[in-house]
Amino acid sequence: MAKAAVQFACTECGYSAGRWFGKCPGCDAFGTLVEDAAPKPGAVAPRPLLRLVDVEVEEAARIATGVPELDRVLGGGLVPASLVLVGGEPGVGKSTLLLMALAAISKERRALLVTGEESTAQVKLRAARLGGAERVEILAETQLEAVCATLETERPDVCVIDSVQTLYSSEVGSAPGSVAQVREAAARLLRVAKEAGVATILVGHVTKDGSVAGPRVLEHLVDCVLQFEGDRYHAHRVLRAAKNRFGSTNELGVFEMTGTGLAGVPDPSAIFGRTQPGEVGAAVACALEGTRPLLLEIQALVAPTDLAMPRRVGTGVDPKRLAMIVAVLSRHARVPLGQADVFVNVAGGVRIDEPGADLAVALAIASAAKGQPVRDATAAFGEVGLTGRLRAATQAERRLDECQKLGLAAVVAPVGTPARGRIAVAAAETLRHAIKAGLDAERTEAG
Repeated sequence: MAKAAVQFACTECGYSAGRWFGKCPGCDAFGTLVEDAAPKPGAVAPRPLLRLVDVEVEEAARIATGVPELDRVLGGGLVPASLVLVGGEPGVGKSTLLLMALAAISKERRALLVTGEESTAQVKLRAARLGGAERVEILAETQLEAVCATLETERPDVCVIDSVQTLYSSEVGSAPGSVAQVREAAARLLRVAKEAGVATILVGHVTKDGSVAGPRVLEHLVDCVLQFEGDRYHAHRVLRAAKNRFGSTNELGVFEMTGTGLAGVPDPSAIFGRTQPGEVGAAVACALEGTRPLLLEIQALVAPTDLAMPRRVGTGVDPKRLAMIVAVLSRHARVPLGQADVFVNVAGGVRIDEPGADLAVALAIASAAKGQPVRDATAAFGEVGLTGRLRAATQAERRLDECQKLGLAAVVAPVGTPARGRIAVAAAETLRHAIKAGLDAERTEAG
């Protein structure tokens, strides 16, 4: 009889190998590879083939969650029989957000909450604080077979499992939360969701670097991956999609934590884009997240350093892109930063990735270095190239409309940006010209 194959899988990234390593080759973590018994092969009968033209497609309406910001990120609501993974740091508000969604869904459909981390009494206390969740059905269970049997029998319209790391199967000989258990739970729940037509939401823990804990196979199995971001010590939270088979991954949802739960913020620009007139080192960026333009305050601090390698620290921006912008400022805009530490922060705890915010980051750094504030009621958008030239940002008209809506008077943008409405557009071809147009040379930090 052949010996059963043994695999070793990483609990952080899901990397698997035929032997044990002290350091994971996939994510460079130490001591994370654990034994993972491979499934026993069995005889499988061949399946009949179909042509795509013969496949019948059933058009099913999306299920509105009752939380507009969540529906926006999902692409219009939950798709029936889909599997959604929601990740976020502890205490960020994942359970609160999903309980609010279940409360709204339960008014017209059957909604089930499977809790493995909290007791039913704890969930009821939270539901009483939020209100409107009386019709939500609840099941306190961690055994995977029992959860799947309940879903197949009851067939609710929507089910939330909090969390997938607490489920365990008696057929897998490892502890709950291990690579094998999480993989088995996700695979079996995916099959049940598709066969029973249950829209299932899995709550997943995150690791120290912010990715969903457990094997990366989770993200490949599910239809949609949502990341709930934000500092527990700040009131605002950001929900974004890392993967969405039924919609865009560029949409953004903004929430505010209140005493009665999470409240959607329909106009986040009014919160994140506020600056003080005449403040040195602050600029307003008009970024685009999906179809939503967003005004954000970029803060910069430039300080002399005694270190041989000056620091380039960014919070909310890509550190590599920040280093590139600093280099372009030094080389092409003649802003001396070689002997200075540069710190950049996006106010409100928001993270931006799009290149259209480069110009605002550069303006904030130049303002801090020169001691000159950005002109009052002025925003900026545009991509900075390595040659110092500015490249046009996408959907400039939508960005200009957002700036005009919030009462801004002018925008610094690349050449070719069309004028729109009453807002003035200061077109700049290079980064050096943009700094000259954006900074108020008549006012300095001392005066």
